Amino acid sequence: MDYKIVRNGNKLIMSKLSVALGIDIGGTNTVFGFVDKEGKCVAESSIPTNASESAERLFERLFPKVDAVYQSISKNYYLVGIGIGAPNANYYTGMVEVPPNLNWQIVNVLEIVKKYYDIPTAITNDANAAALGEMKFGAAKGMKDFIVITLGTGLGSGIVANGDLIYGHDGFAGEIGHIIVVDGGRNCGCGRKGCLETYASATGLRRTVFELLCNSNDPSKLRNITFEEMTSKMIYEAAVDGDKIALSAFTFTGEILGKALANAVAVTSPGAIILFGGLASAGDILFSPTQKAMEDNMLNIFKNKVKLLPSALHNGNTAVLGAAALIWNELEKGKTQSSEFAPVENWDVM
Repeated sequence: MDYKIVRNGNKLIMSKLSVALGIDIGGTNTVFGFVDKEGKCVAESSIPTNASESAERLFERLFPKVDAVYQSISKNYYLVGIGIGAPNANYYTGMVEVPPNLNWQIVNVLEIVKKYYDIPTAITNDANAAALGEMKFGAAKGMKDFIVITLGTGLGSGIVANGDLIYGHDGFAGEIGHIIVVDGGRNCGCGRKGCLETYASATGLRRTVFELLCNSNDPSKLRNITFEEMTSKMIYEAAVDGDKIALSAFTFTGEILGKALANAVAVTSPGAIILFGGLASAGDILFSPTQKAMEDNMLNIFKNKVKLLPSALHNGNTAVLGAAALIWNELEKGKTQSSEFAPVENWDVM
């Protein structure tokens, strides 16, 4: 363990190292971890979210577990802030507003957290947290203009311009997943038709496979798998084995995603677009058609200027790193203050 050694008169004292608590609220599990300034997760754990319960009940169960984990590291570490990633979270208001897959309505999460820890706390949606995680700890280190696309059950996005995350006037900017890419297309959970996430996501990939199976006689190992049983990993494994349906599904997904990204580039002129999440782990099977479609549809002044990169958040739980990066970013920019921010320096060297 590396400690910071300081001198107080003739006495050497040892200071605790600062950590931030990152919390990611998902529909199935809520994960948390204590993350230092370098992105090292020194301790982490999780609890079931129990999506049918209220937000208040979730935090009643969560913080005793947080306390227990913190006590196990508190001899060496000092908690300076809390960052939270959650679906439909509003950075400006601290509210989570009618999140999908959770039985909540409009909840002020920051007010609830204050009952347990009165230290700097910030919240944003999970895609914005991922963007901040990449900027502080991952593939976007040193960048001021980039976009992170999260490819999971749906498609989320976090947009950074001039070094700042774009929240918009109401806190909800960056919904690239809900750009309409096919007029009258697939039904989306948002209530509209043809949104990008209905095509470029793990769920969208599955839907594409079933459409291809219905419209083709090509043999495929995916034919005897139900929609509920099928996963994007199964489709990836079939594609690696040369399955024509699986390969066609990834090509179609990449083509739609790449065209949408070319349009996004024209708005903020990012230096890079980073693909994050389970579907991005498909590697070249997804990246190659996406890159080609992006360049083919790019405005000339942007061609061959925008990198398409995989996430570089590999150490520990990536969602926790993103949530922790949110509060580290706030603290470092002085956007939130607390008398408890300064690390405690009160250990005598033994």
